[in-house]
Amino acid sequence: MKEILLNIESKETRLATLVDRRLQELVVERKKNRQITGNIYRGRVTNILSNIQSAFINIGEGENGFIHISDIVENTQKFQELFDMDFDWDYDPSSFQAKESKENDISKILKPEQTVLVQVVKEAIGSKGARLTSNVSIPGRYLVLLPNTSHRGVSRKISDPGMRDRLKQIIRSFEMPTDMGLICRTASTLASTDQLVEEAHELVENWHRIIDTFQKADGPVCLYRESDLIKRAIMTALDKKFNRILIDNQQTYATCLKMYNRYKDEDQTLKIEYYRDTIPMFKKFNVEREIERALARKIWLPSGGYLYFDRTEAMYTIDVNSGRSQKNDGPSDVEETLVKINMEAAEEIARQLRIRNIGGLIVCDFIDMRSRKNQRRVLDRIKEAMKDDSAKCTILGMSEFGLVEMTRQRSKESLMQTLFTDCPYCTGKGIIKNFESVSIELERNLRELILQYGESALEVFIHPQLDHFLEHTDKKYLEKMAIKMNASINFKLNDMLHLNNFEIFSSITGKQLEY
Repeated sequence: MKEILLNIESKETRLATLVDRRLQELVVERKKNRQITGNIYRGRVTNILSNIQSAFINIGEGENGFIHISDIVENTQKFQELFDMDFDWDYDPSSFQAKESKENDISKILKPEQTVLVQVVKEAIGSKGARLTSNVSIPGRYLVLLPNTSHRGVSRKISDPGMRDRLKQIIRSFEMPTDMGLICRTASTLASTDQLVEEAHELVENWHRIIDTFQKADGPVCLYRESDLIKRAIMTALDKKFNRILIDNQQTYATCLKMYNRYKDEDQTLKIEYYRDTIPMFKKFNVEREIERALARKIWLPSGGYLYFDRTEAMYTIDVNSGRSQKNDGPSDVEETLVKINMEAAEEIARQLRIRNIGGLIVCDFIDMRSRKNQRRVLDRIKEAMKDDSAKCTILGMSEFGLVEMTRQRSKESLMQTLFTDCPYCTGKGIIKNFESVSIELERNLRELILQYGESALEVFIHPQLDHFLEHTDKKYLEKMAIKMNASINFKLNDMLHLNNFEIFSSITGKQLEY
């Protein structure tokens, strides 16, 4: 059974993907750092870097965005990477690309203070600004509009020759501006001709609105916002044939039903349900426990082996250890035991990479195996486990030392980067949760104590620095939240507490409450 859990809270939205009730993927999105990949902006060039053929562009989203000359000239490969697809074109893309890429001096294309229309293709991470492109694309459910190029193609993931020919004929017959292109996505196989025509016109109208806003705007501004996490959840569930979406917020539940009704004819099996239990949804489905595991350095495996996750400036390293696993006496049995641990490790590594959203260069140090055949078995297992990853992954072979190098597309901050900040106690050598994360946990625990356990009067002891943060952000909200649930909260200070810790007592009995 495949299902999506949507947990909606005042400052955070979390999406958990479960397969047979086991967490496979996690997305955490907060109001202040919502995903901007796919957004289109009216930007202003602030600086030209001729030595690396790049420019910085102010798009009004904090750090300036970054654009390379390869993201300005026509580049078909960029479209394929952006949509994680291979496209079948009606021409030779390499010949077109060679012709269009003759201009190799960015200073002849862009000038300081120039106004430009750009799209975000990669999130800002840390101090690095967003990666931008001028090769704009506007995705729909079935089609992708390419406003600046006349290419028309069909996804290679559509393998049926008859369906491919049908789709090619349809998009060639569209009455559209000759300088605009279209791509048929995999989901287009489920659409009728009328639906495809309707969506094509919608996308063109969206583009015209973007241009109108661009011409009327003054200064950097967002012209078009890509689908939010809620809509992406619906599209994912439809594309990957999920059984259920479970939502713990009434308003979001109604929104999802409305979105789903538009595509209901495609899929009658998806159920969208409202979660009504007083036990927090992520706690009931053991997602909270899995998140805590994903924040730990050490992960135990069923066989007794374990993994160590470590991050350096250049890469992530994952070390596989035999741990408490039981080894038999015979040499062949020892080898098979090590293979078993490595197989388990391969599955868990792929899952943890998705949950933790680790990107960039990753080196996995598996336990040494003598047999090349066994090395291939483990390598095949990790490649198979990574197939369902939504991020683009490249996996190299296994070295003689049992090392596997891989890269995983870094589209946004990792789970660690989202939830934690540098620790003031150790000058940045370690990390603690930021105050926003503690505030969200406090809200979650207060809600649980009031709703599930019927507590009506609570005293919350917190560190003075956390109190200062709450005073300017969430304290009034938490107090109002309690009043709505017929309860009261009284905050008190304790400078002996860790910055991440808080203690909750019952005002009636005086006893400390467990949560």
